Amino acid sequence: MHKKAAFLVILLSALAASVFAQTTYLPLNTEDNYLLDRLETRSGRLSDSLFLNMKPVMRNRAVDFLETQKEGARYSGLSHIDRYDIARMISENGEWTANEDGAVESKHPWVHTFYQKQFDFIHVHTNNFFLVVNPIISGELYSESNNKAGSLYWTARGAELRGWISKRIGFYTSVTDNQEKEVSFVDTFNRNHIAVPGADYYLGRESGKYDYLQASGYVDFSVIKDHMNVDFGYGKNFIGNGLTSMFLSDFSAAYPYLKITTRIWKINYQNLFMELTPTHGNTLDELQPHKYATMHHLSMNVTKWWNIGLFESIIFDRTNSYEIRYLNPIIFLGSMEQSLGSPDKKHLGFDTKIILLRHVQLYGQFLLDEFKASQFFGHNGWWGNKWALQMGAKYFDAFGIKNFDLQGELNIVRPYTYTHSDTIANYTNYNQPLANPLGADFIQFIGVAKYQPAKRLYLTAKLMYYIQGVDTGASDYGSNIFQSYNNRPQEYGVTLINGVKTNCILLNFNAAYELRPNLFLELGATNRSYTYQNGFQPNYTSTYFYGGFRLNIAKRDWEFY
Repeated sequence: MHKKAAFLVILLSALAASVFAQTTYLPLNTEDNYLLDRLETRSGRLSDSLFLNMKPVMRNRAVDFLETQKEGARYSGLSHIDRYDIARMISENGEWTANEDGAVESKHPWVHTFYQKQFDFIHVHTNNFFLVVNPIISGELYSESNNKAGSLYWTARGAELRGWISKRIGFYTSVTDNQEKEVSFVDTFNRNHIAVPGADYYLGRESGKYDYLQASGYVDFSVIKDHMNVDFGYGKNFIGNGLTSMFLSDFSAAYPYLKITTRIWKINYQNLFMELTPTHGNTLDELQPHKYATMHHLSMNVTKWWNIGLFESIIFDRTNSYEIRYLNPIIFLGSMEQSLGSPDKKHLGFDTKIILLRHVQLYGQFLLDEFKASQFFGHNGWWGNKWALQMGAKYFDAFGIKNFDLQGELNIVRPYTYTHSDTIANYTNYNQPLANPLGADFIQFIGVAKYQPAKRLYLTAKLMYYIQGVDTGASDYGSNIFQSYNNRPQEYGVTLINGVKTNCILLNFNAAYELRPNLFLELGATNRSYTYQNGFQPNYTSTYFYGGFRLNIAKRDWEFY
């Protein structure tokens, strides 16, 4: 079956059955997602409707959860900043309150037409139609020591809109025109990967000034009220509770997808069908080839404080078609892959989340890329022992300090994990990893401290340290997930850090002040040091400062690599 026909059949079938209200979703990488995570842990129990390990999060469920946090002694025990944040977020998503009018009125609307609601440039609400339109603007300047490339900057201009029609179909779309001239190590990443982090087609590789569009959008409808939602869109998804993910992160470019989310009792089950772009070597304005992925994630709150999950994925290549067997929404794709006798790339993973003492959250992921028990437990360094592990902890209101939160995360990925025998079915999209940005063959620690000392002031400090093996000459030691693992130099004796060892330490401090709803002024500084073992290559240090503003857009994060 042709891929588009397969998607269309599922979409139209679901639309025909759809008779219930829909929703829209919170943007990724915003403070709203962090607030939900913080409040859930501070409540002492897992929400049976949110399932924050699957992002983006539904706005209607987020508002319902926030409304419950306003009840009784639980609310009075929160800090005044938490209560402010709850009211702020409910106002921003006011269409999902009980009376559908929870958005706070502006004291000074523009010419009695614009910003009648605090968060919304245009706000339209009738019995059968709801619409919000907002501009997206950013402008930040960067100054990097020892960089002779001139002024560095990031700017974005565009708009977003969201709404619903007859309370049956929800929709969202955003588009921005972006220009940036990046700090040196990010520019090196771009040139090595022929990709701007998080984006796809771009102009300006030769000049070092990158020009690209960012677009996303979806339609959403509920097939079974309060239990099953279907989304058809173009954008990104994230699976996990960490700063990054061993399953699916939002680091790579956007992609077309069909998503089915089913929630019953204490169980959340998500099916994700994706069209991806394989590894390529140019940015010419031409049609790129395609590959495809099916991912399933089953999550269950086994107690009020403990969540466990099961993940599986398969990435495959077919000529202009989606393998119809992989459209089966039932978990255990591996058996179907074996029945096809195909060389498709499959993964199996497990994840967990635990809430302790209303202040601490523990989380983790374990992913298996390939498994043979005799080799796995043989302690012989077989190259095919491919796995990834994440362990993390969050400490909210740390040491009794209100709105001061800590997070520590350890990520370990064995060499050759996420690679494949060809360069098509590897775990990538548009020359970027689908999971951790580092690829494979590394040990990484990330520590983050967040402090909100005042209602509109957000302070963040970040430490990242990692050790990674890198290739020498034509030898593939397992860190480059874009290469075929058939280029490996050995079968056994493959250590966790394989090849030439490198060390990287990165420190970042960021201060953001919300001047008006969703308009942030931002200042920050970053220092990054990258060294090679035994002077294999020259060491590299980058220090840069930045400042600017952003409206209705998340911070551009260059502290990823």
